[in-house]
Amino acid sequence: MYARAAATTAALLGAGALVLPTATATAQTPAAHSPAAQGSVRHDDPLVVAHRGASAYAPENTFAAIDKARDMGFRWVENDVQRTKDGELVIMHDDTLKRTTNVEEVFPDRAPWKVADFTAAEIAKLDAGSWFGPEYAGQRVPTLEQYMRRVSHNHQKLVFEFKKPELYPGIEKQGLRVLRKTGWLDKHHVKSKLVIQSFSADSVKTVHALRPDVKTGFLGTPAAGDLPQYAKFADQINSTHTSISADYVSAIHALKGPHGKPLEIFTWTVNDAPNAVRAAGFGVDGIITNTPDVVRKALRDG
Repeated sequence: MYARAAATTAALLGAGALVLPTATATAQTPAAHSPAAQGSVRHDDPLVVAHRGASAYAPENTFAAIDKARDMGFRWVENDVQRTKDGELVIMHDDTLKRTTNVEEVFPDRAPWKVADFTAAEIAKLDAGSWFGPEYAGQRVPTLEQYMRRVSHNHQKLVFEFKKPELYPGIEKQGLRVLRKTGWLDKHHVKSKLVIQSFSADSVKTVHALRPDVKTGFLGTPAAGDLPQYAKFADQINSTHTSISADYVSAIHALKGPHGKPLEIFTWTVNDAPNAVRAAGFGVDGIITNTPDVVRKALRDG
């Protein structure tokens, strides 16, 4: 075990109520005897978070990806949230649909295929799995509400990211509304199952102002001298692993966040054993990774 234990993290989720067409039976029906269901999920130190689900092994930000993380024994997953033309929140990393769906085939005349230019019903028609592999044909882009209910079903916890919030005014309030609707803003979830993060300091400040009880993270690597300002509204400074050092992690841990607990750091995106051991050696609280099994093995072997 590394000296610094991952501090308790709290999970927050968001929005969209549209029911999308079902995908394949495998993708839509959680395994009845998964590790999570049997209570055999192992605890990691640092915490290991499956980035966009187990995205090295299944198409990112789909049910298949979080189900894969569940079946591999990982409780924590990370996602990305954007908004459609008609105001639904959906799970998508890019602000375009081009890379991870067949939108060019279905809507060839709608370039550049921005999420914000399509309705939720149009996005529901898209295949979000075939680009990754034929066995995932029929996976869909979940709405936030659908995604949150799936995370709950899987007994998982969430690092929730508002992606490019500057494109979607009011998305923080809307996302919190969805989280509340799906049961993610009760004391149990807020205490230990949810973190809300963003690259936008203004977005993180907004979440903190609206729900000061929710754990928040700022994505980036602020100068060490600026960290006290971020500690006023963020519980975590979540930096890329190539930008941090032991001294920087120590500077983060020396401060207390808005809830009076030591500031934390989750680092990303670490996909190989040497960098996992390196980051853990710095004392990070969490590692966000596409290959959670590789990171877990490295930490336990190291």
